[in-house]
Amino acid sequence: MTYFLMVVFERIQDDEPSLARIWTIVLVLSTCLLYWARMALPISAVAMAREYGWSKTESGLALGGFFWGYCFTQILGGHASDRLGGEWVLWFSTICWGAITLAMPLLAQLGPSPLISVTIGRFLLGLFQGVHYPSLASLCSQRVVEGDRGFLMSTLSTGCYLGTLMAGGLGSLMLEWYGWESVFYSTGLLCGLWVLMVWMFVPIGQAVQTQMPSSHGFSFSLSNMSWLSLLRKPSVGAMVFAHLCYNSTFYALMSWMPTFFKDKFPHTKAWVYNTTPWMVAIPFALLGGFVSDYLIKQVFSHFQFLAMGVSSVFILLLCNIVTFSSAVASMSLAIGFSTFTSSGVSVNVQDLAPSCAGALYGFMNMCGAFVGLVLVYISGYMIEVTTSWNMFFSLITLVNVLGVGVFLLFADDHRVDLEQYTVIHV
Repeated sequence: MTYFLMVVFERIQDDEPSLARIWTIVLVLSTCLLYWARMALPISAVAMAREYGWSKTESGLALGGFFWGYCFTQILGGHASDRLGGEWVLWFSTICWGAITLAMPLLAQLGPSPLISVTIGRFLLGLFQGVHYPSLASLCSQRVVEGDRGFLMSTLSTGCYLGTLMAGGLGSLMLEWYGWESVFYSTGLLCGLWVLMVWMFVPIGQAVQTQMPSSHGFSFSLSNMSWLSLLRKPSVGAMVFAHLCYNSTFYALMSWMPTFFKDKFPHTKAWVYNTTPWMVAIPFALLGGFVSDYLIKQVFSHFQFLAMGVSSVFILLLCNIVTFSSAVASMSLAIGFSTFTSSGVSVNVQDLAPSCAGALYGFMNMCGAFVGLVLVYISGYMIEVTTSWNMFFSLITLVNVLGVGVFLLFADDHRVDLEQYTVIHV
């Protein structure tokens, strides 16, 4: 994996390979810490519920606070990144959500009610983490050549799976050895170390030359009405819809995966099903990005089919699984194939609208997070009422197939944002 991290940005700009390698590693580590902090409460939820006497409904309220905050800053974070630079937004937001993670045990102990304090803390965590992926999309669309975006986004997405893997592995051990507070303290301190190292050793704002649209002394400004026209484009609408479907099913699957294994195989080791899918996801994501940059145009649609279509096949297989090993294998392959979305929709948004990719990706993420939150609650109600997991997996498959079907019908890679710009003489 170290080889991949060092080679990605070297392909972006030949005259600054050293700085490129540094930024690749910095961005992967930031995404890793992002998910480590995000998973701190889910890992600690059982211990905290036992200490504070929370019911499952109350634990769900604290966990769900993150998604409400996550919805609010998606567009704002993307817009700020498009204007100010994604690296500045990433650095400042990491300071904020790292401090919140570090202070979470203190909030739980000193607040008027541990439940209210932790829920507010989770809301703020989602608020500041909401700018992360729109900032990455903006940064890559403005500073990375088209042929390298698939591999870069896939490489950066491995930070997500690595962070979840570390949280499930090391986080579980720290929880057992030192208590739930240590999970938050360790993550917050690591975030502080990342912020300090970037400030001291990484020249923020000097990664690569910006590639904003310009021509013959003109600059461009996207108006509010042009935003509406942009969203009416069939290729843009299909991309947003596919991302919405993918995000919602991914959130639902990840939220209920531990419960599924606990219900079906109560005597198995939790660390096996909490880590194995993410160990599979990392090489899948890297392979998808590496291959996508060398294939034909519009290859993003093929990778989105793998992410939503093929992965759904393995999700459906879970309806009739009878052994623990086959369940872990099917879940791991479903998650592994789903990582190919980093070479699908995540690249497509940079092709269609590179000048406002951050804001557009933020809009897509906002929609996906909100619908994902709704789908998580609907899935929980369905599982409780029917006492069957088959309906849940069938619903996930239906949403995925609908999303990828619309995307395959209308997907395109021709740039559409220049048609929406008003010309300003400079």
